[in-house]
Amino acid sequence: MKKINILFLLFSAFYFNAQVVSGTVVSRDEKIPIPYVKIGVEKESVGAISDEKGIFSIDLSKANTSHKVKIDVAGYESFSQGIKDFIKENPQKIILTEKVRDIKEVKLAPKKLVDKNWGVNTKTKSVTYSVNPDFNNSNFLGETALEFNASKRSKIKNINLNISKYTSNQPVMMRYSIYSEKNGMPDKNILEEEITVELTEDMIKDGTFTLDVNDRNIWVQGKFFIGIQFLKRFEGRINISAALFRTGYIREFYGDWMKMSIAAPAINIDVKVDKNGKNIKDEMKENSDKASMLFPDLSQYNIESENSIYGKNDAVGKMVKLNDAELYYEIYGEGEPLVLLHGNGGSIKEFYKQIPELSKKFKVIAIDTRAQGKSKDFTNKDLNYKIFTDDLKNLMDHLNISKTHILGWSDGGNSGLEFALKYPQNINKLIVIGANVFPEGLDEDLLKEFKGKFRMMQLANQPENENEKRLLNLMLKEPNINKKSLHTIQTPVLVLAGEKDVIKRDHTEMIAKEIPNAKLKIYPKASHYLPFEIADELNKDVIDFLKN
Repeated sequence: MKKINILFLLFSAFYFNAQVVSGTVVSRDEKIPIPYVKIGVEKESVGAISDEKGIFSIDLSKANTSHKVKIDVAGYESFSQGIKDFIKENPQKIILTEKVRDIKEVKLAPKKLVDKNWGVNTKTKSVTYSVNPDFNNSNFLGETALEFNASKRSKIKNINLNISKYTSNQPVMMRYSIYSEKNGMPDKNILEEEITVELTEDMIKDGTFTLDVNDRNIWVQGKFFIGIQFLKRFEGRINISAALFRTGYIREFYGDWMKMSIAAPAINIDVKVDKNGKNIKDEMKENSDKASMLFPDLSQYNIESENSIYGKNDAVGKMVKLNDAELYYEIYGEGEPLVLLHGNGGSIKEFYKQIPELSKKFKVIAIDTRAQGKSKDFTNKDLNYKIFTDDLKNLMDHLNISKTHILGWSDGGNSGLEFALKYPQNINKLIVIGANVFPEGLDEDLLKEFKGKFRMMQLANQPENENEKRLLNLMLKEPNINKKSLHTIQTPVLVLAGEKDVIKRDHTEMIAKEIPNAKLKIYPKASHYLPFEIADELNKDVIDFLKN
């Protein structure tokens, strides 16, 4: 009996140690450690924060093993991996890829800007948020946030934190985050780089620590949240003033945000408001008017595609079940496989002018992407092209197809590029029409319209529009493919766009330039809708590229 107990204890100790994973978080491009990274489990208050050398240790023994380990760092691609897979490699070396952005600085004449201060200004010492690692060792690393609302575009100059008591004799590490709003709660961090501070007592003037962020060029409009988080243990205590009966928000690591209606932290901001700027509704209408000029009249094409058999052909249409989705697809013709991927919010029918011709030469597999057409998505998660890529690979496995050509239009082209990066061994040739590798590749007026429409949909908060909002958010947040990644694509790629495309000309040219085996063609006088407008020429170019 004693032997059994000893073996049980040894097994228990081994199992526990297996749940404690250590490692380092490193930047892929710069190959240097990333300090103070939040490593946690989605929807749970389980987590850890790496030290200044990027080293971490996280105890996953109490985590739900069906959940994922998650890392979000401003300026980097998100990391996510199932717990069961994560604990297999110990120690871990987590490599984060830097996001590539092409954001132009917003400059407004000084006479148009008005100084304002928003938020909670109390400096009370009787109502406080107390941060004391010795007293509350388990959750002092939690995050606290306050909601703001900017009706007009505004630039944040300073973030002020009113501190009624500071007793630490060592610097206190803090992180500031700025979140968008979703369903009344903080959602995505909108910052392009981390904001961390080593706070010392002498930095607090008249009960306020003021963080100057003017040079960071942070512009906001609509609802947003500012959050603060302490990053490592310290000796002593910090009391943050709080306002009674104001709502604050708290969470631990990547757990759900919770409202705290008793009191809100004394966070306030100094901003420059564009007094001549339009409110969200007016701006959305103006941007919509400008953006509408980018599109041709599609009514005839829409009628023709709707009247075609494609996308609703019961004789060939099939549904495949995935873990969290169902994909609808139709197959036409024989020969080498050729996958057709449609654009955002579209479906198989968008290729009604391509399928008849291409199916004479290839085995055409036309797919309704997840959450679009007849395909279903059983999650409420944000959509991204990596998910679409995995869906395609799963469908190929289901059909016993090891390698295929891909023709992707618009969002479908983005998915095609992601597929070439993740599954290079499973692709022959790739054709992308009107693709982009980061959101700023879109025409600026169109991007503004998308942002305005998304803000309006957030404010309306209508459940029946949730899927449309997810698809819109996809175009605002994705893709995030950097130039160095494009260099690694060895697949032959044909990059196509219209002269009047909604994708910027220099962006399309950049994609073709950065991919080693890419060819570029810009069609004169054509728009983003090449498969509709110049179907005969496009079909010929596609066949010639794939056959030669």
